[in-house]
Amino acid sequence: MKKDDSPLHHQKVVWKGVKKSLSSFLSFLKRCKASIVFKTAMVYVVMFGIVLVIAASVMSAAFVSYSAHSGELERTMSFVVSRLQSPAGQLFDFEEFAQFSKTMIEISDVRTHQMVRFGEEITDVSEKMQTVRRIDRPDQHLMIKVVSTEYTNAPFEGGIGIAYAFALAGLLIAAILLGSLSTKKLLHPVYVMTQTARSITASDLSVRIDEGNSNDELDELARTFNEMLDRLEEAYRKQNRFVSDASHELRTPLSVISGYANLLRRWGSEDPVVLEESVTKIIEETDNMQQLVERLLFLARVDQQTQAINPELFNVSELMSQIVKETRLIDDSHTLCEQIDPGVTLTADRALILQAVRAIVENSMKYTPPGGTITLSCRAEGTQVCLSVADTGIGIEEKDLPYIFDRFYKADEARSRQAGGTGLGLSIVKWIVERHGGEIRVSSIPDHGTEFHILISRQLCLPT
Repeated sequence: MKKDDSPLHHQKVVWKGVKKSLSSFLSFLKRCKASIVFKTAMVYVVMFGIVLVIAASVMSAAFVSYSAHSGELERTMSFVVSRLQSPAGQLFDFEEFAQFSKTMIEISDVRTHQMVRFGEEITDVSEKMQTVRRIDRPDQHLMIKVVSTEYTNAPFEGGIGIAYAFALAGLLIAAILLGSLSTKKLLHPVYVMTQTARSITASDLSVRIDEGNSNDELDELARTFNEMLDRLEEAYRKQNRFVSDASHELRTPLSVISGYANLLRRWGSEDPVVLEESVTKIIEETDNMQQLVERLLFLARVDQQTQAINPELFNVSELMSQIVKETRLIDDSHTLCEQIDPGVTLTADRALILQAVRAIVENSMKYTPPGGTITLSCRAEGTQVCLSVADTGIGIEEKDLPYIFDRFYKADEARSRQAGGTGLGLSIVKWIVERHGGEIRVSSIPDHGTEFHILISRQLCLPT
């Protein structure tokens, strides 16, 4: 069987390897750590490069085939000329030779204008491959034309040229479509993110995007999106817990106030003891509720990042002495000691530092049994100021120490309720200290006492 070496055949042969290599190429691009823009550009460069290679290979094959056929025709011409110049030329069967070589041989006598043809008759020889040669000898003046009955005069003339044009256009369209599909495959994480974002609701923040292994901006975007969802889920969980705990904390004093108000309505006007007890408890629970609301509002400003810091240079030794005097006025059940170095200054928000130290002192008063000792200290340590509050109270279990600064955390719910704690004071203290670029340290031994140490730079260094 004769081998098909037409341009269309060569196109099919070259195109066979495209589908096989495209999948592996896309896999390589996904694993390659490069920009998505670069990967997209590479897809189209490769696709159009393949089209150019196919087109060039087909054209090259066509011209090689044309050159081979032209050489074959020239050899046929040379053979015909040699036969005509041979003494035995008149005996040669040109008709059979023309049929065998698939040509039409035309021999014309220049002087007599006589012409003879051998082989298949061709009416229009202009579109066929042909060669012409003249013989000028004293006894011969001939014009010889050999025309191929099989091949055209140019590689892409006629139907082959039209087919090649359509095939090339088809390749370009295929390259565009395959490039689009490949780009869509590379951008698949974007569609996944879109669907994931649509499926997220306030009641379900657990959905995450498969980060894959594309090693490009999309991989980083998916990872960032998941990290954002982690933060949102954690914030939502904390918000729900915050609202739940705040509702619980507010419910208790309201219930107490309501109970004593009903008690007053029934017997308070007739029984002075009931009247005194009810009024005292109502005032006490109102104060607790007011303190809780104030702390909740403070934390709300913290969460919204609207809590201002107003730094100033002040004498922190005098501030600590002021706290000792105020505490002695309201607490006569504990022994207050002070170890305050004079003249220690600090650049910070005086009101917030005062609030932080007061919160720690209040905490010590609540959890130190009557007769216990509370010691306030102030000293300069190099470039830092150390403010300390130590007590001889019930202490904190080691398992609870990492969580005492969490909002509404209470190591012992029963004792905390009895002491009137809300679980918000220390979380506010921690924010104030850290907002000043400082550090708070806690050490505690159960049934022996707790020590809080606040370390703040003497020159204010606000964190970014």
